[in-house]
Amino acid sequence: MRIKWFSLIRISGLLLVLLYHFFKNTFSGGFIGVDIFFTFSGYLITALLIDEYAKNKHIDLIGFFRRRFYRIVPPLVLMILCTIPFVYLVRSDFIAGIGRQIAGAVGFTTNFYEIITGGNYETQFIPHLFVHTWSLAIEVHFYIIWGILVWWLARQGYDKNKLRSFIFVLSAALFALSFGSMFVRAFFVDNVSSVYFSTLSHTFPFFLGAMAATVSGVSETTARFKRNSRLWSARRALSVMAGSFSLLLLLSLLLDFNSLITYLFGFFLASFFTVLMIYSARVLHDKTPDLKEPLIITFLADISYGMYLFHWPFYIIFSQLLPNSLAVLLTVFFSLVFSVLSYYIIEPFIAGKSVRLLGIDFDLTPYKKWLYGSAGFLALVTLVTIIIAPNVGAFERELTVNSLKQAQTNLERTHTLAAGDATALSDVMVIGDSVALRSSDAFTSLLPEAQLDASVSRDFDDAFTIFQNHLTSNTLSRIVVLAVGVNALDHYQEDIQQFIDALPDGYRLVLVTPYNSKDITQVSEVRDYELQLSKTYDYLTVADWYQAAVDNPAIWNGTDGVHYSDANDQGANLYVETIQKAIQKAAKQPAKGESE
Repeated sequence: MRIKWFSLIRISGLLLVLLYHFFKNTFSGGFIGVDIFFTFSGYLITALLIDEYAKNKHIDLIGFFRRRFYRIVPPLVLMILCTIPFVYLVRSDFIAGIGRQIAGAVGFTTNFYEIITGGNYETQFIPHLFVHTWSLAIEVHFYIIWGILVWWLARQGYDKNKLRSFIFVLSAALFALSFGSMFVRAFFVDNVSSVYFSTLSHTFPFFLGAMAATVSGVSETTARFKRNSRLWSARRALSVMAGSFSLLLLLSLLLDFNSLITYLFGFFLASFFTVLMIYSARVLHDKTPDLKEPLIITFLADISYGMYLFHWPFYIIFSQLLPNSLAVLLTVFFSLVFSVLSYYIIEPFIAGKSVRLLGIDFDLTPYKKWLYGSAGFLALVTLVTIIIAPNVGAFERELTVNSLKQAQTNLERTHTLAAGDATALSDVMVIGDSVALRSSDAFTSLLPEAQLDASVSRDFDDAFTIFQNHLTSNTLSRIVVLAVGVNALDHYQEDIQQFIDALPDGYRLVLVTPYNSKDITQVSEVRDYELQLSKTYDYLTVADWYQAAVDNPAIWNGTDGVHYSDANDQGANLYVETIQKAIQKAAKQPAKGESE
């Protein structure tokens, strides 16, 4: 039994995910689209299992897993096979470790892989092409665990109402365990992605959906639901559904992936509003018996899973080659084509069902050799790609080498200072992030007197800890260059002010303006604020990397928008030269306390 208007819930989840990935600056909380999928899956799977028990007095567990397999695995494998040839359009960093990524995807362990490797969903320098299958992994984990638990309950021989009650209690307990895990762990982790990717912490939307299924249902509905359905008007059901979607859309505009509030309340609210959408859609189905669901809505819902699978790798690849608007258009086009191919042709063909598209029946029997041959060719391309792929990309390797060089240089400075040469500690200290780290050789060449302390993913808080350590140990250089500002910019004004307040008299501060072509609005705000600060404090100077980056677009070809191209040394030299000029300017201006 297909419930009209449930399609709108699937489409809502897909829409928010796409908006988040395509326009993250605006829809910063669009990642809750996945939680819409989770909640709806928990509802639908539970309701269908209850329906099966009510009809047959038992649950066919093998049949349940078989249906899940045919719905999940063929599109997943097709996505991997069809996207691999496209990776040859971009640099080899994107196939580094691709074999492990594919193994994680088809083994439904991508979430564990990302946790073990320390992956961050938002700040991956070279985004994994199949990182989005983390959600699929959690979904399969839920199907296995929940399918077995409900099957076991069904074997106890309860009547259908008592089975509903036990499922409600069990799902409520598992919801509390999972949500409690997310709530508590959010206070203690440095990388929130480990909570986000966790099966334990992020399955609670499924169980909230399961609880909703026990009090309503698909075919077998409860007496309370039937009474509410009679009392509700179609207008009321539509209003609740539209209002719930509006609240979900509002969350997608307000939530932030790294915010504690998101993990304490955001994901729960997203799941709760989804339950309201589901319930009102189920009521609306009963209230509109003579109204058919528009074909376009049914079509988009049918291909929503395929769109989710295909859009991410295509977008990662195309966004490396084209402006965002064109990358989005190409991503939507190719995702649409392959999703239609998957849902309407490949999946029914594999399942032994009739193939029907646009009302036309297709007999693919004469084309079996072509289909198998194409699959074999794509599998061969994928296998060759896995074999030739480097374990570590050139970008990550370069960062590792630069980290080792930096450590060696700092060690030599420490030994020299311990031997009694106090002048060995430079008058210039650079506290930077991965962009500064990547420029290590240029610092050595162009600014050898500077002491560089740079690290991957460093934000203002991490930089301030280093700043304070030098203050405590009395090793702070007279000119401090703060070269961070791309990571975690939620409270940049307060974060920058703490450096200004803590800077001792007789010292100078240089702020390097951040640049990120994929987040141009926010980094431009930070730049404007830092330029304004330089007018307020005469001991503060700005190294305008943002402007230098804008004036030299050639260094950003085929990059992530934060780290300049590795085609030559132009980007690194430009970065260090920008800082060097600011240091020279700062030296001519009064230090803190000198003009007071």
